[in-house]
Amino acid sequence: MGNNKEIHTSLPQNCDPTLRIVPMPTDTNHAGDVFGGWIMSQVDIAGSLLAIRHAGGRVATVAVNNFVFKQPVFVGDLVSFYTEITKVGHTSITVDVSVYAQRGPREGDKEICIKVTEAVLTYVAVDEKRRPRVVPQK
Repeated sequence: MGNNKEIHTSLPQNCDPTLRIVPMPTDTNHAGDVFGGWIMSQVDIAGSLLAIRHAGGRVATVAVNNFVFKQPVFVGDLVSFYTEITKVGHTSITVDVSVYAQRGPREGDKEICIKVTEAVLTYVAVDEKRRPRVVPQK
């Protein structure tokens, strides 16, 4: 998982997060780090929310094109998921998801912000019978 050196950054200022959540103790592995699978599921939820809005209805995840864990996520972090559509095909929508953790202040520490995950997912718009349908080219 990434390097051990934390890269301090700030949250994107040009948009609001698509999803924001605080992981709980039940979301951790035996070492106390938040499960990668928990983060992956939240990334999929955030990406799908943007794809649903663009498609005007139901979508299905068809590919995780890229997924990079840069830093661990801990219980109590405020985790923010920022999404951006990078490609719209005939029936598909590709979404970039950037994930940031805001840490602290813990025990008097200064609050910091760290980019913890990056991902690219592809969704396909589907109709009521779960067949691919055309998405708007907004």
